[in-house]
Amino acid sequence: MDFAFDARTEELRAKLLAFMDEHVYPAEAVAHEQRAQLASPWDTPAVVEELKAEARRQGLWNLFLPDAGYGAGLTNLQYAPLAEITGRSPQLAPTALNCAAPDTGNMEVLSQFGDERQKKQWLEPLLAGEIRSAFAMTEPEVASSDATNITTLIERSADGSEYVITGRKWYISGAMNPDCKIFIVMGKTDPDGADIRRQQSMVLVPRDTPGLEIRRAMQVYGYEDHYHGGHAEVVFDQVRVPASNLIGEEGGGFAIAQARLGPGRIHHCMRLIGMAERAIELMCKRAVARTAFGKPLAQQGVVQEWIADARVAVEQLRLLVLKTAWLMDTVGNKGAHTEIQSIKIATPRTVVDIIDQAVQLHGAGGVSQDFPLAELWAGARTLRLADGPDEVHQRSLARRELKKYL
Repeated sequence: MDFAFDARTEELRAKLLAFMDEHVYPAEAVAHEQRAQLASPWDTPAVVEELKAEARRQGLWNLFLPDAGYGAGLTNLQYAPLAEITGRSPQLAPTALNCAAPDTGNMEVLSQFGDERQKKQWLEPLLAGEIRSAFAMTEPEVASSDATNITTLIERSADGSEYVITGRKWYISGAMNPDCKIFIVMGKTDPDGADIRRQQSMVLVPRDTPGLEIRRAMQVYGYEDHYHGGHAEVVFDQVRVPASNLIGEEGGGFAIAQARLGPGRIHHCMRLIGMAERAIELMCKRAVARTAFGKPLAQQGVVQEWIADARVAVEQLRLLVLKTAWLMDTVGNKGAHTEIQSIKIATPRTVVDIIDQAVQLHGAGGVSQDFPLAELWAGARTLRLADGPDEVHQRSLARRELKKYL
């Protein structure tokens, strides 16, 4: 077995590592200072636009899209170590490279299922980093871990020329950002249909459409996640859009959602490994720099156990993520279903534990704004819910295993 990265991946890794050292890490404090001076907390700090311009100049742009017509043309296996690097600064690096959720998933949807007009109007400016977007699926009134539960209605107008959307969504990532210009909304066009997986459809809804109300920003463990454009509660009150704003076909929403979520899940796991690596780095630096009870923390047995166990866990996770990426490239997302669910269960859970130990080692500093650990923990913990909670994936994975014996 050959575990080496190919020549193109190594070249991009070297460029990206230098970009992180020279531009991204120094920009973290600058972005924090600039945000405090903005008229609105949802505006983008100037340094973020500078990072985007530099990343594009260096060819570190749209690396996530495997279609060379739209992105870098990398395979999942090639992209994995690059996404891991961006995970070391999850607030800045993915956005700087135009590889941040939810835009990545929305660009994938438009590139695969959008028609030429939709691509021209929305995909092209997203690819250029000129606008942002949101994906509206989760609802507060139902258990959205089962996507067939959604209640938002997408109804044809009497003359058939429009869709009328009525419903309430929340935790709609990116919606607070004023640059968010387009929503992909999932709702039911056939709520009484016999096939519960053919009841849903997706439509494009421009932000300025009458009846679309951004009601409030939702917090995540007290954070508003400004860099990702926040997570909003959104109400659709008789929102009318042209029938041509339908993505794909009526009844195709569930299948499109599944196609969107597969890459999204592995991208999150790739970045989570980078988050864990940064936590280990901070843990080691803290351990050798601080003394307690007469000797450096690095000489305390429990601290050594934390660091050793963290290293073992990260190496295990990385191998499983790379195997999953390879399977997605060779046999497709369906063929990698078991592995995708496995990494989605294992990676956030393990990385949360690693970051938590890093917080513990930093004492009060670990929960403060002086280190990135508290925000990293909140982001990693949230990913045990995003794109399907652990329990949904465990249920599906167990059923697939048990089926072999039935």
